[in-house]
Amino acid sequence: MQRLRLVANPSASAFTGALHRDVVRILRDTYDVDAVWPDGPDGARRAAADAAAAGFDVVAAMGGDGVVHHVANGLAGSAAALGVIPAGTTNVFARIQGIAAKPRDAAHELAKAVHRRAVGLAHLAVEQGTTYRSVYATFAAGIGFDAEVVRIAEQRPTGKLRFAGIHYARTLFGVLRRDYRHRAASLRVEADGKRADGVATMVQVQRPFTYFGKVPLYLDPAESPDLTILTLEDLSARTAARLAPRLLLGRSLQRVRAATVWRAVTKAVLDAEPAADLQVDGELYHNVTSVEISVAPNHLFIAG
Repeated sequence: MQRLRLVANPSASAFTGALHRDVVRILRDTYDVDAVWPDGPDGARRAAADAAAAGFDVVAAMGGDGVVHHVANGLAGSAAALGVIPAGTTNVFARIQGIAAKPRDAAHELAKAVHRRAVGLAHLAVEQGTTYRSVYATFAAGIGFDAEVVRIAEQRPTGKLRFAGIHYARTLFGVLRRDYRHRAASLRVEADGKRADGVATMVQVQRPFTYFGKVPLYLDPAESPDLTILTLEDLSARTAARLAPRLLLGRSLQRVRAATVWRAVTKAVLDAEPAADLQVDGELYHNVTSVEISVAPNHLFIAG
């Protein structure tokens, strides 16, 4: 019998003890299940890495995108496959990968899974003053504006729990109106001999993705291998008005004067002066001064 470690986040919005028991029962029809509740993000990453080193076949993350991010980071580059039981508010990664939205349904899918598939990640070498960190992104990363939106949204967990995508959208417009309309460019992005300065940079690993419920977000409508990078020179009212419908409808951003889009990027360097927040799969990393982003092809197995 194959072995599966279930890494659960009991703080996830849809998590209950009864749901966890049901998920374990469903998975035990197929797997020898080891269920753990790690203490925080680092514990989730260690639990996944230890399971991979011990020869577990699957490590399943039960919760939202946060626990998926940390479990995926523990598994990256290993032979163990990631399973996802979505029990968070937005569950972006599960939606991208076509995993059932309801936790029990996702558990049944995982119990019946006989195949695994490899997906690419983005590797980020993050500099935070004198501290260096290695992080993998499963679907997106951003520095500047979108990281600020995530930071403010996470300060109001009740709104996130009750209103999900609406909460993120409301926070986005609030940050835009208060803080970014007149902000000067403080970020520099370089890749393949090109350079762009801006107030925000977003990196798309999987397409499309979104924090706004079922509404997809495309940094560029073209199917592009590797990474797509969007840098915004400014976020004035005019830029925002032209940008929003094109992002949501999957239209080209090339005609938006303040937007620079690079496709098929395999490596890029982002510098922030002053230091800024970085979001990776919705997880925040503070006081970042530099990030080197590179493609990690076929670096994670997904069960299903």
